[in-house]
Amino acid sequence: MFKKGSKLYSIFTGVCPKCHEESMYTNPNPYILNNLFSMNEKCSHCNTKYKIEPSFFYGSMYVSYGVGVAFAVAAFIVSYLFLNSTLTEAFIAIVITLIVFYPVIARLSRNIWINLFMSYDKNLASKK
Repeated sequence: MFKKGSKLYSIFTGVCPKCHEESMYTNPNPYILNNLFSMNEKCSHCNTKYKIEPSFFYGSMYVSYGVGVAFAVAAFIVSYLFLNSTLTEAFIAIVITLIVFYPVIARLSRNIWINLFMSYDKNLASKK
């Protein structure tokens, strides 16, 4: 399921959606906030251009909303149902979760967005 060649592999690792050989980001660590959105122009392995058109990744903002809601719901369930916190404490847990995981949510949303438009090509992966 998370093996090279699957969409989930590309989404969760942030590698090129076409060949799965190289990270799309100049720094794979999302918590280096100066480089959070800094991406390579294209894949050095298969020459896939990541920004298909100008402002391509604006669409990932819509994905980010859904991913953020999923993180918020998970934080609520863990804090309110499993840890028996009050609603106020659960709200605080949601806010803290969204702040702490913002870099992950932003990168994950970009990865999901680009993988909606590109698919793995095993011929490109074995090119070099």
